[in-house]
Amino acid sequence: MSGYENLLSEVQEGIAVVTINRPKALNALNAATVYELDRLFDELAQNDAVKVVIVTGSGEKSFVAGADITEMRNYSAVEGRNWGKLAQAVFSKIENLSKPVIAAVNGFALGGGCELAMACDIRIASEKAKFGQPEVSLGIPPGFGGTQRLPRLVGKGRAKELLFTGDMIDAAEAYRIGLVNKVVAPAELLDTTKALAQKIMFRGQIAVQVCKAAVNEGLDVDLDSGIAYEAEVFGLCFATSDQKEGMAAFVEKRKANFTGK
Repeated sequence: MSGYENLLSEVQEGIAVVTINRPKALNALNAATVYELDRLFDELAQNDAVKVVIVTGSGEKSFVAGADITEMRNYSAVEGRNWGKLAQAVFSKIENLSKPVIAAVNGFALGGGCELAMACDIRIASEKAKFGQPEVSLGIPPGFGGTQRLPRLVGKGRAKELLFTGDMIDAAEAYRIGLVNKVVAPAELLDTTKALAQKIMFRGQIAVQVCKAAVNEGLDVDLDSGIAYEAEVFGLCFATSDQKEGMAAFVEKRKANFTGK
């Protein structure tokens, strides 16, 4: 995929790797980069060859070091609100993409970078990764969804501590509190993430998409409404070829050949 100044992207064997590529700025998110993410994820949504998306940062030092402070330091209140709404909309698009999105966090994931990682479904971290929401040290709160996604991932108390202090934590602590799923050696990060993507790809893709939708939907409603939604999509999957193939393969003790239909 071409035509992007701040992003690199490639698709191989069903896996799209999206790389934030502003190394001189530690991959900080300026408005141009956020607009490019918006456009690229629209393309990925329409690309049937893509089954799983991986998001990472260029270089070994930074995933995304945050939003670009030099660009937003003189924003008015209206400009600040509009900037936040833009990034929130793009991150929600990533979160609600029908395909699984995995963050391969290779370095600093601070502010908007931590928020981008949290918008992904799964987070794999390098041992060198650092996480935090340091916005209070700039006189602002997180504006790209951090106050909402962080407590949903790590709990209210831990989230408030990180948000109120702006402290940065290492990958081991991020794993301990549930912010990341796995921590690996830096040299193993992309291979580990791709291996996970491949495992997901070989499952029934309709079922994977339905799982994602049910989790996302259920977190925003009461339990009864959530399980009612689950019952509906559970039933609908029995009308798919993937369900017939998956259960036949189980009974026949062979590997399923899912087609996504």
